[in-house]
Amino acid sequence: MAEFMTGLKRTNYCGELRSSDIGKEVVLCGWVQRQRDLGQLIFVDLRDRTGIIQLAFDDTTDRTVFDKAFTVRSEYVLCARGIVRERSAKSNKIPTGDIEIEVKELRILSESETTPFEIIDNCPTAELTRLKYRYLDLRRPELQKNIIFRHKVAKVTRDYFDENGFIELETPMLIKSTPEGARDFLVPSRIHKGSFYALPQSPQMYKQLCMVAGFDRYMQIARCFRDEDLRADRQPEFTQIDLEMSFVDMEDVLQIGEGYIKRLFKDVMDIDIPTPFPRYTYNEVMERFGSDKPDTRFGMEIFNISEEVKDTEFVVFKNALANGGSVRGITAKNAVKTYTRKEIDKLVEFVKGIGAKGLAWIRWTDDSISSSFAKFMSEDEMQAILAKAGAEKGDVVLIVADADDNTVLSTLGAVRTECAKKLNIIKDGYNFLWVVKFPFFEYDKESGEWLAMHHPFTSPTDDCMDKLDGNKGEVYAKAYDMVLNGIELSSGSIRITNPDLQKKMFEMLGLSDEEAYEKFGFLMDAFKFGAPPHGGMGIGLDRLVMQMLKAPTLRDVVLFPKVQNASEPMTNAPGSVDKQQLIDLGIEVISEE
Repeated sequence: MAEFMTGLKRTNYCGELRSSDIGKEVVLCGWVQRQRDLGQLIFVDLRDRTGIIQLAFDDTTDRTVFDKAFTVRSEYVLCARGIVRERSAKSNKIPTGDIEIEVKELRILSESETTPFEIIDNCPTAELTRLKYRYLDLRRPELQKNIIFRHKVAKVTRDYFDENGFIELETPMLIKSTPEGARDFLVPSRIHKGSFYALPQSPQMYKQLCMVAGFDRYMQIARCFRDEDLRADRQPEFTQIDLEMSFVDMEDVLQIGEGYIKRLFKDVMDIDIPTPFPRYTYNEVMERFGSDKPDTRFGMEIFNISEEVKDTEFVVFKNALANGGSVRGITAKNAVKTYTRKEIDKLVEFVKGIGAKGLAWIRWTDDSISSSFAKFMSEDEMQAILAKAGAEKGDVVLIVADADDNTVLSTLGAVRTECAKKLNIIKDGYNFLWVVKFPFFEYDKESGEWLAMHHPFTSPTDDCMDKLDGNKGEVYAKAYDMVLNGIELSSGSIRITNPDLQKKMFEMLGLSDEEAYEKFGFLMDAFKFGAPPHGGMGIGLDRLVMQMLKAPTLRDVVLFPKVQNASEPMTNAPGSVDKQQLIDLGIEVISEE
């Protein structure tokens, strides 16, 4: 039967005690990791969020207390009062391995059934089972350390921005649905039947309104929601370190961002991150790395051999060039043993799976040079390719050709990352960088329309103001992304505050005055009353913590995550609701046949 703690108050955490505490009377509370019954000697490992300590029961222990210790099992909740003493059989596996507790009083506060899996690090139980019992999974020390680490990150975040003059403000969760690039989560209104709130994809417009309101430095650790497909570094609900600044230019925002990262890594991990971060334009990173969030911990940069093969009769290269495309490649150094023909065939299937038509290759073994297209090339052409590729004996050259340059670059970017993982050449470390000068517009093939690459409130660059009536592909934005090891951590921009310019950008996005006002009228109205120049960014807190800890997925740094199909195994959310609730909301559910 469970007992009460009446008369006892915890004095210490289990993992805090050391040899310097020997002789001290303590009261500890926690969960039983395991009980070891050696007949006249019983040991109980007691665990809390700080660690484990050994409770000792022997022939000097009160018999009632000893008998009670005999009954405890794994995951029982105990309160123990005793004296810290030196441990006879010391252990170097835990920080408290030199001491133990000579127990004088023991209370069983709660019993436990046998758990579905053992509460240990590197638990072999399937993740889905552990997520079903997430409250047990979260008892595991590695996950508790991750969550506590996340707390420390949030604490340093608030301290840094407070010290730099930012005011923490809270923006609404129930907002008007506006286009932000991903699908909104909609919330039906009971009072306004047929109308819906949206959960915010970001506090974008509200933080801009805070600038209009005169809170010239805003910060918020904000919850955000996007109804999009999940992956290892994406959840439908996520946390963003959101900030906005008035009377600044891009340099000011980037300096604040770099200062934050430098302070965070130093305070939380005692790691010195060099600043300023390297900067690349969008066009440069696409040309060199095939990605707008490049991982620079390894080389294997993209090269262009369009000139070298311009006269080729190889139809794949010839057609790509004839239709305005390009032929480009990467060189995997010392990869010939890893990339056998069988492994290259897997790469070919990989690139087809991401939308490319195929992959050409050259293998330079000790004995010869073999290639998927050698018979179509002259000796001079092949040597020119190898020279441009910087290839040597032992290397593998991988080439993509297409009429669409974006397809060529993005495919090689994906292949580059895939090869680096396979070859195990990604160096350890934290490589931060900025990507700047993004295109304002991106062309959507499906809709045939030009869309805003960031959002429609991003300011065009000064040198593009006279190009707004020309080719939309030549308009660039005062936008910037912070990237860490191939992961986008932050996206931001300097905003438009001139009503005439904002109207022009809406027109270029195909929005009529009526449509623009319907979607963004409150912001457009606000800008009529003295809007200061401003800009900001949102830094993904979950992704940042994930990268700092080198965790494989966001699920390792989020308390109660969703799985691939956006459900939560523990509560079985989402679920059905009562018919009356739907009636109250004026909603009818149409079942899929």
